[in-house]
Amino acid sequence: MPQETSQKPHAQAEELDTTALKTAQSQMQGGDFTAALSTLGELISRAPKNIEALYFNAVCHRYAEQYNLAQAELDKLKILAPELGRAYQEQGHLYLAQKKSNHALEAFAQACRMNPALIASWKIQAGILASQGKLQASGQAKAQADRLAQLPKTLVSVTSLIHEGKLLKAENLCRHFLQKTPHHIEAMRLLADIGSRLGTLDDAEFLLESALEFDPENIQVRLDYTQLLRKRQKFADALTQAKHLYNKDQSNPVFQSHYAIECMQTGDFDKAFDLFDSVLEKLPGDTATLTSRGHALKTYGRQDDAIASYHAAIASKPDHGDAYYSLSNLKTYHFTDSELVAMQQQESKESLDYRNRIHFCFALGKAQEDLGHYEKAYTYYERGNDLKRTLSRYDASQMDEEFKAQTEICNTGLFEKHKGKGYPAPDPIFIVGLPRAGSTLLEQILASHSQVDGTLELPNILSLSHKLRGRRQGGKSSAYPKNLYDLTGEKLEEFGRSYIDNTKIHRKGAAFFTDKMPNNFRHIGLIQLILPNAKIIDARREPISCCFSGFKQLFAEGQEFTYGLEQIGRYYDGYVKLMRHWDNVLPGKILRVQYEDVVADLETQVRRILDHCGLPFEQACIDFHKTKREVRTASSEQVRQPINTKGLAQWENFEPYLDELKQYLGNSLSNYRN
Repeated sequence: MPQETSQKPHAQAEELDTTALKTAQSQMQGGDFTAALSTLGELISRAPKNIEALYFNAVCHRYAEQYNLAQAELDKLKILAPELGRAYQEQGHLYLAQKKSNHALEAFAQACRMNPALIASWKIQAGILASQGKLQASGQAKAQADRLAQLPKTLVSVTSLIHEGKLLKAENLCRHFLQKTPHHIEAMRLLADIGSRLGTLDDAEFLLESALEFDPENIQVRLDYTQLLRKRQKFADALTQAKHLYNKDQSNPVFQSHYAIECMQTGDFDKAFDLFDSVLEKLPGDTATLTSRGHALKTYGRQDDAIASYHAAIASKPDHGDAYYSLSNLKTYHFTDSELVAMQQQESKESLDYRNRIHFCFALGKAQEDLGHYEKAYTYYERGNDLKRTLSRYDASQMDEEFKAQTEICNTGLFEKHKGKGYPAPDPIFIVGLPRAGSTLLEQILASHSQVDGTLELPNILSLSHKLRGRRQGGKSSAYPKNLYDLTGEKLEEFGRSYIDNTKIHRKGAAFFTDKMPNNFRHIGLIQLILPNAKIIDARREPISCCFSGFKQLFAEGQEFTYGLEQIGRYYDGYVKLMRHWDNVLPGKILRVQYEDVVADLETQVRRILDHCGLPFEQACIDFHKTKREVRTASSEQVRQPINTKGLAQWENFEPYLDELKQYLGNSLSNYRN
């Protein structure tokens, strides 16, 4: 009952805000802009971050020809909701009202990049482009508008909600539509997209697979299916789908590009490079292809060629922040003075889109750090983190609750109950911890052993935990990990066997293999239950060094807890406490390897690691930097060099700015080794 009482004022406030918005809309439709602005002003005074109120306030000021006030509202809106396509659509309308058609065209194009369901933006682009004599581009924009116009309005709304991040509302609307219109291909595709974004990958895969059975010639569904399979690291299946499209039209650059990416994922780099080159013959200077090609070259160990590809992408599109960041993410690249000036000029442009700005901020942070300009570097790192956090749905309090649930439920009683169950395969070696804690180094050491295959950050355990979690409804807590008590021995064995079977594609025939998904530390209880003979290594690094290294890193996907000193400090503290719990309930199960100890005495730590894994000593593990293999993480170039102490104390240059981090690390600031 107390929970209901605490929620009631919030519900009442939401209802009041909704009523005010409806009133304002009605007043605007009646042409009474003064009354509408008054209604919206009252709403914004009590809810200054209400996105819809700010949006309608901007629209209303435009209708009232108060253009400066409209622009001020849009500026606020873009800060609060940086990827709201409607904000840029309204910016386009505002520019048109001021007879600034070129600026309007740019704004409408940006709106469509953020939300491709904005029919008005496509139509107006088509008109402006036609008036400029750009008939091909105009026709393409018109075709997009026509395609949307032919869709059921419900699905246009679903698409718009997806791109505004309102995934649960989009899901409910799409499911309701499918109940009335089963087997509608676009609805199935959209629901799969929602599932992929929410992490329900099993459901998304089933939907796309079913949609392809109903409509095997649907190219967009097959492309989505390929990308989802890649996300699930089902690389062989993704390759099959990409090759199917490629075989239909081997001259199509889109099909070539997707096939190249899947060839790269399955280790056929020569084929991937040939395909990328074929795309570039048809589309010289294609920025996306040059960047993807750079990533492939980096993974393969051809750093100079990767740098050249990134440079070509920048030459083609100077505001392409991803290419600049990719250079900085090599960790060994140093920007020239002219590159630094170019980056600063691009980042300062008001027209730069949000995601490119994030890339530039992180790249500029690295550039300034290399120059020893630590205050400037921190300013850029902080700005990049603030921008990235705005896009994130990460909730530190919710993560605290997840840590607490694991500690309370995965106790000695749970492991006693299921003792002797699970799948007995000893093959996996899990390397867990935080990103940037040295896990790639430990993986490279182990992968240099003749009996160990180095794989990837495999998603299988996280996927299983998500499946066990189930759907939360009506504010109920997650079923996982409570439901671990109820699993039968047969089910635990099935889960363990499935893990071994589903990861075979990443192996090359060795007796053992690594799985270095760092976030698996949250699920060590699950790992123990389904794979009781697996080895687990905790890669740990001094807290400030580890956290600040994560704070400086822009991750390709996931690791949302790193984008803020409070967030990463709380996460590290929770990690240390949870690992201490695993040590108590599973004594001797986990080997802790301190990064600083590896740097100080490599051979001693290598012998500890191999002993824990039951492996004989091999000199190749000491000479890990000589091992030729693909490395896909941010540390790829660092583990191709002999061990060094360069990164140990880099954080000390930023100590004046890290008080907040120290605060949230709590006792883990000093008590982190045990």
